[in-house]
Amino acid sequence: MIDLLRTRRSVRKFTEQAVEPELLELLKEAVLRSPSSKNSNACEFIFIDDQILIEKLSHCRPSGASALDTAPLAVVVLSNESKTGAWTEDCSIASILLQLTAHSIGLGSCWVQIRGRDYSEEKTSETYLRETLDIPEYFRILSIVAIGHPQRIHEGKPFSDLDFSRIHSNRL
Repeated sequence: MIDLLRTRRSVRKFTEQAVEPELLELLKEAVLRSPSSKNSNACEFIFIDDQILIEKLSHCRPSGASALDTAPLAVVVLSNESKTGAWTEDCSIASILLQLTAHSIGLGSCWVQIRGRDYSEEKTSETYLRETLDIPEYFRILSIVAIGHPQRIHEGKPFSDLDFSRIHSNRL
């Protein structure tokens, strides 16, 4: 696991190569194995490979969604809010496990935050996605994870760049 953490970086430019079916199945398995509060399993996932639809999703925010521009796969991570009060945490865990799994099988990924972001002054990013993907109101949308074969290999953050002043013992 530490090797994955040492080498994973956000990827915002992908090749046109589609994600192979066997890799797609591994990504699906990974999100379904994600832990959840009280085993609620309230998270749901929309795997999107339709390029016209992904292009629409890339407009979900005025900025910060550019990773979707070239992504052959986008995964919307959402939850039925009525099933758990920990939906944000559960979806966050599923999102990062999706990213780590993608990296472990040679794919790149980038998290696009949806919760708390705006599409425009009148509409949230969440509302835009609800309308675009016909998502019912009782679902909350945390993120979209852009996934694909990276255009270039990104180096991991060097050990010397880690800020150990953020680590505390026993008290802050």
